[in-house]
Amino acid sequence: MKYTMARSALVLVVTGGVLAGVAPAANAAQRLGPFGYGRIKLGMSEAKARATGLIVRKTINAPTTCAAYDLKTKRYDGNRAGLFISKRQGVVTISGPPAARTPQGIGRGSTPAQLKAAYPRLKQSAMYGTFATVPGNPKASYIFHVSKNMVLGVTLILTKQDCLK
Repeated sequence: MKYTMARSALVLVVTGGVLAGVAPAANAAQRLGPFGYGRIKLGMSEAKARATGLIVRKTINAPTTCAAYDLKTKRYDGNRAGLFISKRQGVVTISGPPAARTPQGIGRGSTPAQLKAAYPRLKQSAMYGTFATVPGNPKASYIFHVSKNMVLGVTLILTKQDCLK
């Protein structure tokens, strides 16, 4: 899989132990989607997102026109960011922390078979890799960061956004 600088700005490398099992569904505090993660919502203005007290600004060296942030509970090294916020569209990407799960129960540690069962219409693209439209929110997609054996992480993104060109 070819990585570009723009793609690597969104791609998360999730490190740590593997979960022994996959929860059937995420509880509300750890749910990523269909419209956000906790109090951080897709489309939320930068001011409102900052007012939650849950994010911290960061500087990255990547070709993006948007502000980069991390969740205070999950900070990324280097040129990775947990959120991107557009001046025009508000929050456009939210990378779930390791414990985050989609409402369908998919998250770090899920197997490729579990991913395909939960999202039978998975697609592939050069920009995003493995992704699927978010059930209940046709304006959003999940990007699944997948190895041969498991899901490494999940990002919720507005499908039409102006952060990455």
